[in-house]
Amino acid sequence: MSGEHENGSPAAGGQEAPPAVEHLNIKVTDNNNEVFFKIKRSTKLEKLMTAFCERQGKAISSVRFLFEGQRVQPTDTPDTLEMADGDTLEVHQEQVGGSN
Repeated sequence: MSGEHENGSPAAGGQEAPPAVEHLNIKVTDNNNEVFFKIKRSTKLEKLMTAFCERQGKAISSVRFLFEGQRVQPTDTPDTLEMADGDTLEVHQEQVGGSN
């Protein structure tokens, strides 16, 4: 009993989850562009959102960011959204009104 289990084979099923990656590559797309960002899992997405808008010449208040159909808040992080490497954020023009 010498602790060999630490060096043994993967857990039952052989589908051991890979270790958490510190940085993720996130693709941000709007109608015309794809921009790739590499960010830490713990970084607030506000940083990415601001950088995207500055690159595209858009006001952050004029667009909304979606991940898997859900609106992304500036305080969200890749960890809180359970994002994986290579995931995509969609950018849509903010729409105001709609009824008379």
